[in-house]
Amino acid sequence: MLLQEVTNIPEKGFVMSNEIKECFEKFKSDVAKMKEQIPDTVNGFAGLFHKVMKDGALSLREKELIALGIGVAKCCVPCIRGHVENCLDAGATKEQILEAASVAVMMGGGPAYTYIPEVMDTLDVLES
Repeated sequence: MLLQEVTNIPEKGFVMSNEIKECFEKFKSDVAKMKEQIPDTVNGFAGLFHKVMKDGALSLREKELIALGIGVAKCCVPCIRGHVENCLDAGATKEQILEAASVAVMMGGGPAYTYIPEVMDTLDVLES
């Protein structure tokens, strides 16, 4: 199935918006479960996230675009979806988001390229 997905250009709607919404809900549920079972890990990561992901020498928008690029390069679907949302919330445009994802492809090659549809599908759902 994956080889077929890599060689075929997905049509719009290839990933249903419900799947993306369910992914966000599942992640929230997973984090709640992790807070109960490994609170120190969650609190430690959350503390790091909140200390780093704010305006500084780089704006929050720039940091979110970087984080998105890393998510694409690492082929991490939850990272991609979450940081697309965060990019939009930080004021990034669709064009900036897709350009950041394209830079990730330049650095990550073919494996990162196959994750661009995740960025596009998440943008479509969040912008609708």
